[in-house]
Amino acid sequence: MGKAYSGDLRERVEARIAAGYSRREASRHFGVSASFAVKLAQRVAVTGSVAPGRQGRPPGHGKLADCLPQLIAWVEAMPDISMPELAAKLEASTGVVAHPASLSRALLKAGFSTKKRCWHPSANALMSERIGRSGGRTVSPGCAKNPIAWCSSTRRRRPRR
Repeated sequence: MGKAYSGDLRERVEARIAAGYSRREASRHFGVSASFAVKLAQRVAVTGSVAPGRQGRPPGHGKLADCLPQLIAWVEAMPDISMPELAAKLEASTGVVAHPASLSRALLKAGFSTKKRCWHPSANALMSERIGRSGGRTVSPGCAKNPIAWCSSTRRRRPRR
């Protein structure tokens, strides 16, 4: 995304236009585009200010804004749900079609992490106890359902011992 011109340059271009020079001449004099000078003069005529307008989309106005509480509830209920599964569940229940990457970005903004963790309280207690003894290289012991766990230090899959 582009960056707005400084307030000082905007004021000087506007002062030159106000002094009677044409917009195109003012743009050539200060080395900016003619469209900048034209749009700046229009902005001053409408708002009375040379300040740049706000760039970007306002936060909280995307198509996932209304669905975010439901997404958070689903992720808290099933922490190991994948983003494609979450996208399919969202489409089935609300009709909103969202790309898995969009869901991931929305959940990251909501405070979730992408780190794989075992969410069983007993496993987390055992995990922290084992990390303290072994120096950090361990596999989560708590998820008996899954025979393959994630190694916390190398992020490679390896069989559980």
